[in-house]
Amino acid sequence: MAVSLYAATVPLFQQTLGAVSGLIAKAEAFCADKRVAPEEIIQARLAPDMLPFAYQVKSTAVHSLGSIEGIRRGVFSPDMAPPPETFAALKSKIAETITALEAIRPAEVDGFIGRDTRFEFREHRIDFTAENFLLSFSLPNFYFHAATAYDILRWKGVQIGKRDFMGALRTKK
Repeated sequence: MAVSLYAATVPLFQQTLGAVSGLIAKAEAFCADKRVAPEEIIQARLAPDMLPFAYQVKSTAVHSLGSIEGIRRGVFSPDMAPPPETFAALKSKIAETITALEAIRPAEVDGFIGRDTRFEFREHRIDFTAENFLLSFSLPNFYFHAATAYDILRWKGVQIGKRDFMGALRTKK
């Protein structure tokens, strides 16, 4: 059985974004229970040269829905807008992304195969086919940012585990 480009991307984005939403909720509850200022989590970084939790969460939206939108335009550039600054705004960003992904039809994504897509950031230009962009650039970036958000929460003491990262599995019905 062949796997479509849609099946290899959009459902994975949805599953992990659902998990990211759950991570945000657990972070918010942690702050309330432990009387930790939300900014201590939202602005937390694993290292001085890494971006904070809020940026990591925002980047899961950028490298999922944003990658699809980039292919539609033929060019993907990172979203350099500041990330949301509250748990409510982070949850809203992820919810909006999930909703938008639900509206994407498999035939559209499968129709991207072979389409030219360019990554542009400052002076950097990298040309891809849409499928190589999604599978070799967007998916690894998406998971990097999701894992980094998870790791920041673990480091800060939020009680989460592997199941929280994996999200709702797509089991046989």
